[in-house]
Amino acid sequence: MFRLPKVATAPFCPSEVRGSVFVSPTAPWWQRLLRFLGPGLLVSVGYMDPGNWATDIEAGSKYGYALLWVVLFSSVAAMVLQYLSVKLGLIGRIDLARACRRHYGPRVNFVLWALAELAIIACDVAEVLGSALALHLLFGVSLVAGIVITAFDMLIVLGLKGHGFRQVEAIVLGLIATIGSCFAVQLVLLGPDWQGIVHGLLPRQETLAEPGMLYLAIGILGATVMPHNLYLHSSVVQTRRIVESTEARRDALRFATFDTVGSLSLAFVVNAAILTLAAAAFHATGHQEVTEIQDAYHLLDPVVGTTLASLLFGIALLASGQSSTFTGTIAGQILLEGFLELKIPCWQRRLITRLLALVPALAGVLWLGEAGVGTLLVASQVVLSFQLPFAIWPLIRFTSEWRLMGPFANGMALKVVAWALFALIAAANLWLVAGLFGQG
Repeated sequence: MFRLPKVATAPFCPSEVRGSVFVSPTAPWWQRLLRFLGPGLLVSVGYMDPGNWATDIEAGSKYGYALLWVVLFSSVAAMVLQYLSVKLGLIGRIDLARACRRHYGPRVNFVLWALAELAIIACDVAEVLGSALALHLLFGVSLVAGIVITAFDMLIVLGLKGHGFRQVEAIVLGLIATIGSCFAVQLVLLGPDWQGIVHGLLPRQETLAEPGMLYLAIGILGATVMPHNLYLHSSVVQTRRIVESTEARRDALRFATFDTVGSLSLAFVVNAAILTLAAAAFHATGHQEVTEIQDAYHLLDPVVGTTLASLLFGIALLASGQSSTFTGTIAGQILLEGFLELKIPCWQRRLITRLLALVPALAGVLWLGEAGVGTLLVASQVVLSFQLPFAIWPLIRFTSEWRLMGPFANGMALKVVAWALFALIAAANLWLVAGLFGQG
């Protein structure tokens, strides 16, 4: 049975990344806000990884701006769900994995852990493929060699051993700034159709009628609302230590929500920029069959008229793959410690996850060749979408529990919105499965 903790000072789970931040209730509001900024950024990098690139590029090249509204809807859904994750960690002082272990039996917990791990592996496959592809495009190494090189990115994690959590957040912020700046320059060079962008942000019924658009829409949803980010956020937000009082908790929740909404808004802008880039550069110029990231890279130069566009594209892709390395490592650590009470060094966790991702990535490239990278990336995001309901269900239940959340338990309006999102995501997944079997 849950009890509201007396002291809100639970430690941050991953043992290799240390350094919590105390937030004094007497500090000026702007200082308190600055101290709460960071966890949202760490979570947001998972919303702009190479898997997002694949779905957004294919959606933009095939359907122009038509699926921009799906990116917007997915981002708003992510904000609602990550807000619930923040509430669970900041107010309940427990992460989602630990809450599941306390509430459910061993068998259910094992299934939830296995599904969450599968989501992390699927995400890591996208990071491996994206980073390898960036190395291939920028430096000319083969895809297979690029995949092998990504196995050594665990050295980044080793180099951060013992550093404070704020340093990790600063590095992630730098990578996000790199991605955003690259796309900003590319959009300036392209000059997209702003009227088409506005029109694309309005929902379209045909998205639900055409199997191809529905498949991509679910891929965008899975790439945007990542299930392991719900586990991650509920833990990393606990690096902000607050005093024990209702007012201090309400104040902390307000600032943490600002951090979350602001960071995910930035992720939305990046994802919308990727789709817009594809729509303006390819769909509008008759290249509507561009479904591979490498095709987009090679076509940017002649379309835009300068080699700068493709160079920035490659740099942003590499930064995207590397930034997601941090979230995957920390999220995996949280799952192990939360579900299984198993604590291992971060570098070992990184090694295990990366090796599990290397096998399907290498097999896919060797089997399908370079042209199959986009297919593998989109498929990995659909896998993420299938895992979402299994993380959303307990998250809504726990944040609605008065014994855990006290006066901060979900109100009726929030419950309706959250459960509606759960029903919509589950229904979309079932619809996709039915369509695939129907085609078969």
